[in-house]
Amino acid sequence: MRAARLIKMVLLLQSRPSMTAAELARELEVSERTIARDAQALSEAGVPVYADRGRTGGYRLIGGYRTRLTGLARGEAEALFLSGVPGALREMGLEDAASAARLKVSAALLPSLRDASRTAAQRFHLDAPAWFAEPRTPEWLPAVADAVWDDRRVVARYRRREADVKRELEPYGLVLKAGVWYLCARVPEAGAYRVYRIDRFTSVEPGADRYDRDEEFDLPAFWAERAEQFARSLLRAKAVVRLSEQGARLLPHVADPAAAREALEAAGPPDAGGRLTVTLPVESHEVAYAQLLALGPEAEVLEPPALRRRFAEAAARAAALYAD
Repeated sequence: MRAARLIKMVLLLQSRPSMTAAELARELEVSERTIARDAQALSEAGVPVYADRGRTGGYRLIGGYRTRLTGLARGEAEALFLSGVPGALREMGLEDAASAARLKVSAALLPSLRDASRTAAQRFHLDAPAWFAEPRTPEWLPAVADAVWDDRRVVARYRRREADVKRELEPYGLVLKAGVWYLCARVPEAGAYRVYRIDRFTSVEPGADRYDRDEEFDLPAFWAERAEQFARSLLRAKAVVRLSEQGARLLPHVADPAAAREALEAAGPPDAGGRLTVTLPVESHEVAYAQLLALGPEAEVLEPPALRRRFAEAAARAAALYAD
């Protein structure tokens, strides 16, 4: 455990001009006293760690010291080569840079680990686009990606319903979801973060100015929150359904999983026949019809009346088909 921490400490100091004891303690999840002991241990082992005293002091490496990646285990090396998504890098125009980085990492590894890129590629492949959809790279993705990496403002035009809208944006991050690229950006005039589908951009012009990135911005957390809000915003209607035990198990597989789980958790006890009555949020009654029809006799729609009548008609038609 300590050896891994010492290696991480050296790599942290390699990546920055200097770090305070508090910063190192936070990154390594230890006390500042432990950082002082670790720095002493590294120094005794020949790693030139220098401590600057005083309020603004900290730790740094001197003499241009660099370490080779000899502390990696095979599993760590293979995980490193899995971290790139080839298709996404290619679409953003970063394939050459990623290839060069992989070569440099391979050259720095121990000879026994240099096949890690091959063994990882043989065992894992990410196919991001959805089934039955022709993957298309948005025309303006490379320009948007450049602005994201460079923290540079852009002026973008995009389609919103029938209108063509112009916005100045501070591009914070890119998300690839089921083959669709999204930009998470801050709108300066509104002081808010928003999400844009990049394939709806009609033009992107890089601005002359860079913006000061909010280092507290957490892209995965922001996306998870917005994705949940979006999914919930679609569920504008409700259906009351009586489910068999099998229907209750299958409901999260045919309806929105989160909505189905919440509906099942909020349901009361089963009735005398063992059936559970739930109130299910749905996108529309048309969508609910298509989803719940898959449950067949394991689900009985109680409300709204119009949806119940539609299921009764469908059941009658099905019964007539199988009458003989």
